[in-house]
Amino acid sequence: MGRAFEYRKARKMKRWGSMAKTFTKLGKDITIAVKAGGPDPETNPRLRVLVQMSRAANMPKENVERAIKKATSKDQADYKEIVYEGYGPFGIAIMVETATDNPTRTVANVRSYFNKYNGSLGTSGSVDFMFEHQCVFKVKEKEGIDPEEFELELIDFGVDEIFTEDGEIIIYTEFSSYGALQKYLEDNGFEIVSCEFERIPLDTKELTAEQIEEIEKLLAKFDDDEDVQNVFHNIKTE
Repeated sequence: MGRAFEYRKARKMKRWGSMAKTFTKLGKDITIAVKAGGPDPETNPRLRVLVQMSRAANMPKENVERAIKKATSKDQADYKEIVYEGYGPFGIAIMVETATDNPTRTVANVRSYFNKYNGSLGTSGSVDFMFEHQCVFKVKEKEGIDPEEFELELIDFGVDEIFTEDGEIIIYTEFSSYGALQKYLEDNGFEIVSCEFERIPLDTKELTAEQIEEIEKLLAKFDDDEDVQNVFHNIKTE
């Protein structure tokens, strides 16, 4: 297995630690998708996937419908997607993805977390080069599909790695291939369970257990902030 598999194995148990956080994140993603492509899942591919992800996360149908309706309201503030980059203690690179209706509040909070826990907020591009931006599709396995042969079929979509996990096929591909790959999967009858965007570190840094415990305090502050959608770092994990 390659780098993407190892990264996923280390990360998946930490993702969306609570149901409330999951629903908040999905609600914002739905709002952004509706603002960008309209409220009809049939004509809005990104929204279509998010509705499926909401079902997989057991988000009540009325919550999804309310989020879509709210996004079409003139009173609904636009969320801006902003990525902050910086270093935590021990030189760990950190990328913080946010969706906010108040960038002034968000950047102040993010800066304060870095400062409080011996880190520093950097400028745009200061750590981005240390990560590979990819999209990861999770689809239901189909009978007769061989992952290796399937990977060859998807070579034109810049697929980096494919593996199976609990009856599902996990596909890592270039960030720019998101729309084309989604269309291919849907056209060929694959049931898409989810599609997310991840930043995979090109290299990782090993820390002691005590150092990890210290930096976890900073990561926890990011996770607790409602403006934060995702946090990525380059800590080496077993």
